[in-house]
Amino acid sequence: MSSTEQLIERFIATLAALGGSAGNQRLLEALGWQDSTYQRIKQQLIEDGRIRPGRGRGGSVALSTTAQVVTVVPNDVPEPKSAQSKVTTAASSQGPVSEIDYADKLWKTADKLRGNMEPSDYKHVALGLIFLKYISDAFEARHAELLAEDPLGAEDKDEYLADNIFWVPKEARWSHLQANAKQSSIGTLIDDAMRAIEKDNESLKGVLPKDYARPALNKVMLGELIDLISGIALNERGDKSKDVLGRVYEYFLGQFAGAEGKRGGEFYTPRSVVRTLVEMIEPYKGRVYDPCCGSGGMFVQSEKFVNEHGGRIGDIAIYGQESNYTTWRLCKMNLAVRGIDSDIRWNNEGSFHKDELRDLKADFILANPPFNISDWGGERLRDDVRWQFGPPPVGNANYAWLQHIFHHLSPHGFAGVVLANGSMSSQQSGEGEIRKAMIEAGVVDCMVALPGQLFYSTQIPACLWILAKDRSNGLVKNSKLRDRRGEILFIDARNMGVLVDRTRRELTEDEIAKIADTYHAWRGEKHAGVYADVPGYCKSASIAEVLKHGYVLTPGRYVGAAVREDCGEPYDEKMQRLAALWREQQTEATKLDGLIDVNLSELGYGE
Repeated sequence: MSSTEQLIERFIATLAALGGSAGNQRLLEALGWQDSTYQRIKQQLIEDGRIRPGRGRGGSVALSTTAQVVTVVPNDVPEPKSAQSKVTTAASSQGPVSEIDYADKLWKTADKLRGNMEPSDYKHVALGLIFLKYISDAFEARHAELLAEDPLGAEDKDEYLADNIFWVPKEARWSHLQANAKQSSIGTLIDDAMRAIEKDNESLKGVLPKDYARPALNKVMLGELIDLISGIALNERGDKSKDVLGRVYEYFLGQFAGAEGKRGGEFYTPRSVVRTLVEMIEPYKGRVYDPCCGSGGMFVQSEKFVNEHGGRIGDIAIYGQESNYTTWRLCKMNLAVRGIDSDIRWNNEGSFHKDELRDLKADFILANPPFNISDWGGERLRDDVRWQFGPPPVGNANYAWLQHIFHHLSPHGFAGVVLANGSMSSQQSGEGEIRKAMIEAGVVDCMVALPGQLFYSTQIPACLWILAKDRSNGLVKNSKLRDRRGEILFIDARNMGVLVDRTRRELTEDEIAKIADTYHAWRGEKHAGVYADVPGYCKSASIAEVLKHGYVLTPGRYVGAAVREDCGEPYDEKMQRLAALWREQQTEATKLDGLIDVNLSELGYGE
């Protein structure tokens, strides 16, 4: 759907919500558009016969009898309605809707409400409200339980904090905001609610957005957005409600990243990339760390992994650091919506210059640091203790990230790092020597070449580095690994992935499983099967082979070419058949050339 079509739908829906007719000024304010946009869409709808101009001071418009107003069927996400209307949820008597479809319909409806607002601004408006709905629902569910058990305890803040539930004052509860959604003061009420929640919950101080009352924010849109979000998990209770809201929050993060393009990649790593890392290194139990954690996607997927494999969330401890304050706030809300307890630090100097978790030794590290950063201040850190394999170049932070991450690994820890492909082969400014030292020290376990077009922020091809502190043995989920010293696994996944839109590709669940299963079989996990090299896909190479390639770690150099299937046709027969086909096509081409020449002559353009 084009942007003009979206504007037309919004115009018609808003006019219908106002009763089918409205003055131009009133409708313009309700839409929150610039006058030029309003006049352009209005004129097009008049010419199409979908609306008709009316009288009155300042003019008016009304839906024509032939106008098609978009109506909401029960199995769809609701368009915004008046205060008296109830929002219909996607789950209905007509049958279940998949979680992705449900979240996608919510997103499309919310995006229509955005109007001309920049996605980077609207992101905080929408995600802040989803977060508020989440903590309010969690509070109300526990409040109802306590009322039944002990009415006095229902107003005791400690009863909620003991269950890792945020205390929500009365004036900040969602029911209060929903009841006042159509008031002109709704922006102020939301800001007051956010401040009240921060005041009563120490861990949320400085995290929540508090600028809903700003004049530039359309209050009609805000009220409609509240109506829309009110329908999320409307008939769900307890953990199911929280889970639905958590998935919606995660889906919206991804969609905002896509809408923002390059800037979106600064706070969001595509889900399929994160899931590949998580499935490979299996953060099942222990300390999980991300030194550049963005909006927290690595942690969310780690939590999902634990749940899916029958573990206990209490068995992993989450640690992270983020240098962008706005992104840090998104991360704190994202983890809170998922009910994940964490220690996420912020400072604007970043992990290199102010390592907030200096003494942390993590069992699992997952990271997608910014690629090829040149202005990371490396000249001030030439003798840092973290540079075990050599000082990284001042002009590129890739090997600073790898060594910072390795420094923070526990004695038996694993790390998965996303970096630009150049990191596997670069010889500039000593990077080749650092890579050689890492290989000879036996810390590189596996290299994965990824397909292009996976990221919102860059078209630069990327790869995965899997590092291990001790490759002699170790345990993963009670499975003893084999001694892998002297070997590196190379996986070439460049031909994997499916296009999800014109510019972006995603790895499928089967492809993610194939990559992870290959790695698990190679490192000797129980029940992972027997590993075997597959030409064109994977190769277990010795350090001697890596030396022959000049310590370059590009998988394509090692896996070779895929074996082509034999069609079963003898070579001589195939060549005779193809030669005959070529001659037939040449004869046909000569006939067509003659016909074209005749036609040109008849038109007066012959020789």
